[in-house]
Amino acid sequence: MSAERNWAGNIGYRGAVAHPATVDETRALVTAGGKVRVLGTRHCFNDIADTTGTLVALDRMPVVFEISPERDAVRVSGGLRYGDIAPRLEAEGLALANLASLPHISVAGAVATGTHGSGDAIGSLAAAVRELVLLTPSGELLHLHRGAPRFAGAVVGIGALGVVLELVLDVEPTYSVAQRVHERPVWDAILGDLDAVTSAGTSVSIFTTWQRTDSADQLWIKQRGADDLAGDVPARLGAAAAQVKRHPILGVDPEACTDQGGEPGAWYQRLPHFKLEFTPSAGAELQSEYLMPRQDAVAALEAIRGLAGRIAPLLLVSEVRTVAADDLWLSSSYGTDAVGIHFTWRQDEAAVRALLPAIEAALPASARPHWGKIFTLDGAEVRRRHARWDDFAALRAELDPERRFVNDYLERLGL
Repeated sequence: MSAERNWAGNIGYRGAVAHPATVDETRALVTAGGKVRVLGTRHCFNDIADTTGTLVALDRMPVVFEISPERDAVRVSGGLRYGDIAPRLEAEGLALANLASLPHISVAGAVATGTHGSGDAIGSLAAAVRELVLLTPSGELLHLHRGAPRFAGAVVGIGALGVVLELVLDVEPTYSVAQRVHERPVWDAILGDLDAVTSAGTSVSIFTTWQRTDSADQLWIKQRGADDLAGDVPARLGAAAAQVKRHPILGVDPEACTDQGGEPGAWYQRLPHFKLEFTPSAGAELQSEYLMPRQDAVAALEAIRGLAGRIAPLLLVSEVRTVAADDLWLSSSYGTDAVGIHFTWRQDEAAVRALLPAIEAALPASARPHWGKIFTLDGAEVRRRHARWDDFAALRAELDPERRFVNDYLERLGL
């Protein structure tokens, strides 16, 4: 087994890690024979990146950062982190439409797993991709552009199609964001008008430990510009404005969190929950997440509230957030505006895995698990929840007929 482990420490990678410095070196690794997977910043909580063969890490590849002549897109190397490219975009007077809660994650890895931030009108990070440069298992370089036949299948590719060397992302003029935290919103009021709650800002997150079921812990509202546009939504929820800076996990020092209190700042300094220079979240943790169509979200949250007594002892915090629909085949928001229920667990994987089947059974049959987090749904059920799964399987067979990028994780999914 390799000495390499994932960020959470719960996965030990079995393959030998290679750090190519050029495209030719990467091609030689990919075409040499044997199993191959790509390692990003190792923020996945399951074995999606593991293999018994070669693990290709892109951290020593040349840095690519090129603004388009029209200044509406940026080409970046896949191994870069969002926290690396965001300040450079800001220096150019440009911005991305959204960021995840962590800026520590690699662009290619986040896109491949359908990772997202929050916002009713904002897609996942993958929705910003307009071109992929994919090194296939045969060594061919494919440039896949938005609208091309294989593009929508390749973007959220769960590492099955090859090595994503570069991506072109949509950008827009820079903007500021103000972030406000409100405490103890009442669950009955939230569920009585969830649409009003999630539309109260550009990006909205509900945090709870499920220690109590009458109210959540916090409502985080991020809004473009300095004005508080949430109106009377927090008051209608019975929530009070936080008087001091807060961490999503109650009682944890908020120093690692981005600034709150309505103080405007650059988009990349507010859209994530955590600052790049700090260890995000709790550090010692595991994560699960399920995303479902908006129309199923209230029933899902009621079901989770009913399991609060079993969830709370294992939980650090749960987050509810939203993602706009897209047309990417394996996206959790394919064809539907989605609501995600995220769980940050204590590091007791056996207990978490014992509990997840009850959670998965309680959630609507439309709930799709996040590819990079812990879930226990069997492969047939996961496939059933993705309408374009057969198309993706055909694309995988076309690009990797020898199944060299297929690992244990993908085999469990039926690839």
